[in-house]
Amino acid sequence: MPRKYIAFDIETAKILPENFGDLHDHRPLGITCMATWCSDEPSAVTFHSKNADGSPALQMTPEDVAAFVEHLKTKLQEGYTIVSHNGLGFDFVIVAEESGRLDDCRNLAVGHVDMMFHFFCGKGFPIKLNAAAKAIGVSKPANVDGSVAPQLWKDGDCQTVLDYVAQDCRLTLDVAEASEQAKKISWITGRGSKSHFELPDGWLTVEEATKLPLPDTSWMDTPWPRSKFTNWL
Repeated sequence: MPRKYIAFDIETAKILPENFGDLHDHRPLGITCMATWCSDEPSAVTFHSKNADGSPALQMTPEDVAAFVEHLKTKLQEGYTIVSHNGLGFDFVIVAEESGRLDDCRNLAVGHVDMMFHFFCGKGFPIKLNAAAKAIGVSKPANVDGSVAPQLWKDGDCQTVLDYVAQDCRLTLDVAEASEQAKKISWITGRGSKSHFELPDGWLTVEEATKLPLPDTSWMDTPWPRSKFTNWL
């Protein structure tokens, strides 16, 4: 029986300079909104804080981010498996920081499926969600990406950002389910060709993926260590 997945994604609030380097160097980033999408639901559920007049607040309060952590914990109890793309190295780090719920976020991160981290543990390099999405015939919108979302939110175009974060959850679900069914994740390489990585046992949780043998990265100049993603745990 296939797993029931709940995909999640966040959008950060801080507006960064054009060549911002490593996102983590600019923390705290704040969160404008978040979304989840369950594999047996027709649409996403979005989360954001509200001003007194009911309009979207500039960023989420610690209390509202903590409520989102509780939402994920409840979904786990209902039998869902949390799935993300780089949730270990990014989303859960920011959610922990913004909610103050470090222990909960560590536990959720270790037990969830991070597709990018599983792939990285097997191959030694990461891939973007859109590269995997394009390989199965879907993709992100051309007019929005995570780098412009903070400005759009600040400018009051909140619905565009909410739609974007929801669609990222949908793409995550699509890739997770298609890859699990095919026993491999495919992606479009930088050269435009299609490649794949075998998933003989389906997707592994973060805890399981860390037990995979280290891949051969001797061909890389500066390979990333796994600790780049796990050092906050």
